[in-house]
Amino acid sequence: MNLREGIKAAKRVVFKVGTSSLTYPNGRLNINKIDVLVRVIADLKNRGMETVLVSSGAIGVGVGKLGLAEKPKDMPSKQAAAAVGQCELMYLYDKLFSEYGHITGQVLLTKDAIEHDDRRTNAHNTFKRLLQMGVVPIVNENDAVSTEEIEFGDNDTLSAYVATLCDADVLVILTDIDGLYDKNPREHADATLISEVEEITDKIMALGGAAGSSRGTGGMITKLYAARIASAAGIRTVICSAEDPKDIYKVFNGEEIGTIFR
Repeated sequence: MNLREGIKAAKRVVFKVGTSSLTYPNGRLNINKIDVLVRVIADLKNRGMETVLVSSGAIGVGVGKLGLAEKPKDMPSKQAAAAVGQCELMYLYDKLFSEYGHITGQVLLTKDAIEHDDRRTNAHNTFKRLLQMGVVPIVNENDAVSTEEIEFGDNDTLSAYVATLCDADVLVILTDIDGLYDKNPREHADATLISEVEEITDKIMALGGAAGSSRGTGGMITKLYAARIASAAGIRTVICSAEDPKDIYKVFNGEEIGTIFR
């Protein structure tokens, strides 16, 4: 069974979507894109798939709602923006998923939930029960209270740990690029998309480059770290574009889209 054929049989999937994929450049939510994303995930759930959504965007949305010119630099302002933005983000997800007949539950995590055995077990049991109840968990880092000591730092890493907590079959990271290229496609017209990665070597990691957009915290390098964490747990990872969320169907139809990691 090849990597893409195997994905058709996935029963439990974690989706991760980043801030730059959810918002316009001014920080306001791209409601149309979020609606399509929710509709696709709800439809896959109707097929019988258990789904978890790790969603960035709280700080970015908070910045937009508060009318700030840019993302704050100081921690209290970032946490205030996160508190405001998380409300709006969760309200929208709950509203849209309910329109398609599904219940959501909010799960906010910090790194200490992974690093301590008892808390990790509690988190695992919470996800397990939510999925048993048919709920779509919406996960984010608890930015309103997290500090450097307990933060994941980016939601790509968070999504990989969530995938391991959920015993997921597949992790799908939706981003603003088509997948992993052999060189930076924004700088090199001859850059080639790498369709499949058998092993995440140092050479593959070196293709990760620098950080992401001004609205996000990650970049390709954090997605490769996430893929490596998931791979070590026996979870396939797909990195693909969030430009058209309906392309998610292609992933689970076994079509060649994005980059898949063994």
